[in-house]
Amino acid sequence: MIDNGLATAYLARIGASRPAKADLASLAELTERHVLTVPFENLDYHLGQEIHLDERAVEKIVHQGRGGACYEVNPAFGLLLEALGFQVEILSARVHRPGGLGAPLGHLMLRVTVDGSAYLVDVGFRRNARRPLLLGTPEVQYDPQGAFAFGPERQGEFDLFLDGEPMYRVDGRARELGEFRPSLWWFRTCPDSPFMQDVFCSLPTVEGRITLKGHTLTKRVHGEFTVEHLADDTEVFEAYHKHFGMTLDRLPVEPVRPEGSTGIAVE
Repeated sequence: MIDNGLATAYLARIGASRPAKADLASLAELTERHVLTVPFENLDYHLGQEIHLDERAVEKIVHQGRGGACYEVNPAFGLLLEALGFQVEILSARVHRPGGLGAPLGHLMLRVTVDGSAYLVDVGFRRNARRPLLLGTPEVQYDPQGAFAFGPERQGEFDLFLDGEPMYRVDGRARELGEFRPSLWWFRTCPDSPFMQDVFCSLPTVEGRITLKGHTLTKRVHGEFTVEHLADDTEVFEAYHKHFGMTLDRLPVEPVRPEGSTGIAVE
């Protein structure tokens, strides 16, 4: 668990007040503030930096003004929630990709129990819900990101759908963070890893989403897309600062994507 000072700084980072109690309304507010403030990004994968699953991920978010992917931001958010009195467990999932289901432990998210009801909380996916999703119900749950629904449970697993399309298959067993370290090593080092085939930084907004992939800046506002190709590195540095609040001292090295690969879809 993180200490009170770091929790206070984390709340300031996401623009949230300390909740009076650990209830569903507070969880929803904290989740939405996190999703709209902390980018989904993989810059450190291409800056030669280590990726951490523990409190160091909190420090990266809070003190460096950065974001991360699921292995960083979801455990970090879980530590904040625990410090605020919430009951938190780690879950895993297999991501639905164009070629089929990904590997077990390929995605990490949270199960948060409030007043006897369990909710799926995910602040580290390309199109995650902004608000907690009630587990154990087949009903469609409407969110600013779209219509979410859980499929039937089979052998302890169930799919999460967004607007009728499967996102990932959740394993309902609680996990330990250490179980994800081999998968993180693969994502961090293997040329086939989708995180090694693109440099991306993406953030939902109230109106849509803004994404920077390499030198290409894409904005979606109320369903309308605009694409801007940044002229040089100076404009890229400025875009990271202006749109994501990041002050970088160097840019990540853009990889050469293998033929036929799709990388990570962040729209």
